[in-house]
Amino acid sequence: MKFTTVDEYIASFPTAVRTKLQTLRKTIKKAAPDAEEGISYNMPAFKQEGVLVYFAAFNSHIGLYPTVSPMAAFKKELSVYESGKGSVQFPFDQPMPLDLVTKIVRFKLKENMEKMKGKAKKKK
Repeated sequence: MKFTTVDEYIASFPTAVRTKLQTLRKTIKKAAPDAEEGISYNMPAFKQEGVLVYFAAFNSHIGLYPTVSPMAAFKKELSVYESGKGSVQFPFDQPMPLDLVTKIVRFKLKENMEKMKGKAKKKK
């Protein structure tokens, strides 16, 4: 199924998963209130001066895709989860680390803003 909105994406899951997805969505919005929400790669995405994070639900976990740099910056905190180069899996049977998600989103937002400042200086 091709999704066109985050609401549509979240609504496609069972209630328990929907609740976790909504909680994650609210946490990201609170950490980056000016970020644009949309669908990219057929999953929810938040962007502000570039991508902040993507997320998606699977059979036994929610995947968070903050790209490579936040994964490196929070390597120690993320070490208790299955992860890849630019992704981490939060199992359904464990509480989601919302404080850590907030830190990751804010880190990525700051990084994106600094990159944009650098680009603006180069144009002058």
